[in-house]
Order: sequence, then C-alpha cells, then structure tokens
Amino acid sequence: MADVAIVGGGPVGACAAALLARGGLSVTLLEPQPPATSAPGTPLDARVVAVSRASERILRYCGAWDGLDATRVEPYERMRIWHESAAARSEGVLVFDAADVGEPNLGYILENRALQAALLAAFTAAGGQVLRAPLAALHIADEGARLATAAGEVSARLVVGADGAQSAVREAAGIPSTGADYGQVAIVANVATEHPHEHTAWQRFMREGTLAFLPLADGASSIVWSADEALAGTLLAAPPQEFARALERAADAALGATRLLTERRSFPLRRLAAQRYVAARLALVGDAAHVVHPLAGQGVNLGLLDAAALAECVLAGVAAREDPGALSLLRPYERWRKSEVAVMAVAIDAFDRLLAHGTGPLARLAQSGLSFVNRRQELRRFFIERALGVKGELPRAARAT
Repeated sequence: MADVAIVGGGPVGACAAALLARGGLSVTLLEPQPPATSAPGTPLDARVVAVSRASERILRYCGAWDGLDATRVEPYERMRIWHESAAARSEGVLVFDAADVGEPNLGYILENRALQAALLAAFTAAGGQVLRAPLAALHIADEGARLATAAGEVSARLVVGADGAQSAVREAAGIPSTGADYGQVAIVANVATEHPHEHTAWQRFMREGTLAFLPLADGASSIVWSADEALAGTLLAAPPQEFARALERAADAALGATRLLTERRSFPLRRLAAQRYVAARLALVGDAAHVVHPLAGQGVNLGLLDAAALAECVLAGVAAREDPGALSLLRPYERWRKSEVAVMAVAIDAFDRLLAHGTGPLARLAQSGLSFVNRRQELRRFFIERALGVKGELPRAARAT
C-alpha cells in the first residue's frame, strides 16, 4: 500500500507528488497523458502560466526549477494595468515595477507543459511512480483507499484529487461545490507585435472583458482575452487578419500592430469552490478545490501553494508517527488554504466586476483608483508584494531561504 495516491499529474498534482516523495513518502501518481517535451528551437506553446516568486521558491524546493529550459522562460519586470477610459501611455496607467521593491523581476512566464514536465521529472527523481492510466473508480474505507484503473488497482492511505474542475475524485467523495458562469470566454494565442514587449505584462480592462499581453522569451507575446460570450464568438469566427486588427484596437495599440503566430484556443470561464477541501483519507488541491478568473494569473500559483501546504501538514504528521490520511492532519490544511483562497477569489471577482464590467459610481471610483494607486508608493508596494505571493501565511517551501 502506498502512502499517497495522487489523481492528476498537471503542475499542481505533480508538485504535490514531488514534495511528498522528497519528504520520504511512497507516492503513486495517476497521469494518463504526460506532456511531450519541446525540442530546443521549436515555437513556444500558446498555453502559458505566470509563476510568482512564491511559486518559484516552491519549484526550487522540490527540485523542478533546474529542469526548466531557461531559454524558454521569460522573467517579467513590470506590469502595466489600465482601464479603457485612460490611454495606454498616460498617467492613468498603474505601473508595478520590480525595482520598486528591490526584486529582479515580478515573476516568470513559461509554458504549462514545460512546467508540468519539470515537476514530473522531479517527482520520478525522488523515487515516485507515474501510472499512465485514468481513475476508473474510487473506494475509501477506514483502513485505506482503493483506486481502480485500467492498469490495475492502487491502494493508498491518502488520496489527493488534483484532477481539475471536473474532478472525479471530488465527485466520488461526494463533496459538493458551488459555482457560476462568468458569461465570458478566454481566448489564448501567441502573437507577434510591432513594438517590443519590454519584459512587461500589459493588461487592459474594458466593458466587454479583460485583455492581457504576457511577454514570452522569444520576443512574442501570449494573449489572454477574457471576452463576453457574444464578443468572443465574433472574435473566434473572424479571419486572422481581422482578429489581429480587433486585438490592436482592444489593446489601444499599446504594442502596435499584431500578427497571430498560433491557432486561437478558447475555453469558457466559470468560478468554482468546493464546500470542503478534505474528507476521510482524501484532500483536494488546485482546480479540484477552487477555480478563479484568470485575469490575475493566480490559478496555478494558488494550486502550487495548496500543494506545498498539504505536503507540509502531511509530512509534519507523519514525522509524529500519524497516518498520512488522518483527518487530524488534513483539517489544518483545509482551514489554512480555504481561507487564503477565499480572500483571493473575492478580490479577483471584484476586479472583474468593477474594473472590467462596472458602470456605476463604485465602478467609476475603482477605475479612477488605478491612477491614485500609481501615485502612492506604499500602495504600489502592497500590491506588488501580493502579486509576488510573498505575503500571507506561506508554506515553508514558499518562504525565502
């Protein structure tokens, strides 16, 4: 019987697996489709993630950071955030600069599949086992859990659900969740821009959604356009050149003319919150526990913090000779992460409601507040530190060494 079985080998599940395996536990990870690695010189994938400073520390702690190809990782030094009521190069733009807090950068933009591959490699290097099979059934009893797969049955003392928003683990455990559609669709693609991205993440809030340009290591940018459903349908149906012109207008020509480098991908946006993160011999992490709007780029970062917090709680209990699946170990994790995620989720929803879609007095106050924050050094520092992920109750792996 394994100590831990983790269902889902995306970045969050693979991170939890690597941390637990490095802590000396026997861990089996169910991941039917590990990512293909990218050969040097091949085009960057359009699915990217923004990794905060706290997440960088976690990746270093579990041995994954050195497995990333540095030539495909882009450190970004600034963020420029503005509402459509202000010009892209005006004083109404809120600018966060790493130099303001004595940091070399604000984080990194890298391919999701590269992050996943590096974490899986760190996990196997720590002695973990990857089972390339999906979960077919889950049965939890007092003595342990049994996971049925096409490759055979796995027994474990603790099951971790890291299998995304449609989590089969959450469903099998009977954990209810609440959620709602945002009425938006995220469109992602890589684009070439007329002007250099300046190692800067650009974000514009508009009445019909939010548009972000994320800098890439090859000089291109990854766009994440969270558009209202009607607009998204029009944008996805438009020919590439027409889409590029619409993109330039939506960005207020901040980076000049654009040209699509990849196919456009899209996915509907929905918020989700599991009512519980744990049950007997079971814990949820990442999107299986919570899904937030992508406008702040916090989804993966919240999940990596979940992984580090869960590993810390479980390993501390095992060191005290407790069962890794005991609720006495899992409940502190739930209290810790549920409260932290709730605060972030409320803030992100407020940004979407007030900055992107708001029209009333409170929304106008929030929109004009961007320039106010820009003029207050202490306020800017406050927001930069939270973007870096270095404030709050951090797991040991996310703290500075």
